[in-house]
Amino acid sequence: MAAATTTVRVNHRDAKTFAIALLTASGVSARNAEITADGLVQADLRGVESHGILRLPSYLSRVRNGVLDPAAEPTLTQITPVVAQVDGNNGFGFPAAHLAMDTAIAMARVFGIGMVSVKHSNHFGMSAWIVKQAVEADMMSLVFTNSSPALPVWGGREKMMGVSPIACGAPGGKSEGSKPFILDMAPSVAARGKIYKALRRGEKIPTDWALDGEGKQTDDPAKALEGVMLPMGGPKGSALAIMMDVFSGVLSGSAFAGGVTGPYNMSKPGDVGHFFVAIKPDLFMSLDEFRGRMDVLYQKVVNSEKMHGVDRIYFPGEIEQLNEEQRLKDGIPYAKEEIDALNAEAEKLGLGKIPLTE
Repeated sequence: MAAATTTVRVNHRDAKTFAIALLTASGVSARNAEITADGLVQADLRGVESHGILRLPSYLSRVRNGVLDPAAEPTLTQITPVVAQVDGNNGFGFPAAHLAMDTAIAMARVFGIGMVSVKHSNHFGMSAWIVKQAVEADMMSLVFTNSSPALPVWGGREKMMGVSPIACGAPGGKSEGSKPFILDMAPSVAARGKIYKALRRGEKIPTDWALDGEGKQTDDPAKALEGVMLPMGGPKGSALAIMMDVFSGVLSGSAFAGGVTGPYNMSKPGDVGHFFVAIKPDLFMSLDEFRGRMDVLYQKVVNSEKMHGVDRIYFPGEIEQLNEEQRLKDGIPYAKEEIDALNAEAEKLGLGKIPLTE
């Protein structure tokens, strides 16, 4: 397998401007392009490049193949004072998710909690950007989605469940250095997007991530994509993937039980389902008291006695926040081949290349 190529850097503002240009040139409204580009660049800033602007070629290929509607607008139906549903209408998943969380937050401000189910959507990138949307509104949140089949159920061998992320969050404390709680994790050993990233970069993968088509461990990302992902914790990871399908697929009326179409599959619409909850953290105490308690938790966690060989203990989401601080200053690193793929998309649309900082 070829070695990884040269790394280049892109300023986050240039990355977002470039993404917006690709999206609007492909028929996405200015507002929806802004939301989508922002979600993608947030992933790159946090070090989750598997869910960043490198997803654009597959998204735009789906547009060209007529299985994703770039002009679609999500529509909202209010079910009860604290429950709503968004129909993504087979548009980009980012605007549907943004509208859903905005609606959940608005309901929670009035009633203490808001729940929104989303149907007929598509991939919305990294879940953490939606958790951050809630955190920045001083809200706790749950962010669930289902996804295309990649995991076997425990004891099975066929792809059935998605590598569907489990995400949630809460505002952090007010003391210096305290961070919000932002959890975003896949029920598999590794997210499938990391395998696609390794494939693009010509890198090997750890042998405990996936099995090939013959059920054997592999370090080849191409062979891994022919096989299945491995659930974390065996039956526990499998059960969590099923839980995501219940709350996101079965409940919403979207595809479920292996019926979701993946973002790299050009055959039909994704029909992805999501499930969002926003919770007001000052229901049982003042917001200041809640933040103070979160600060105590943060300090207890990061200052825990360390096991041998550990230099630092991090709060969930803290490493990604530190990545973001660094990349806001230094730019976002990409492999040159990834930039070439993005520039090829720009050329198809008659647009200029993405600017590099080095």
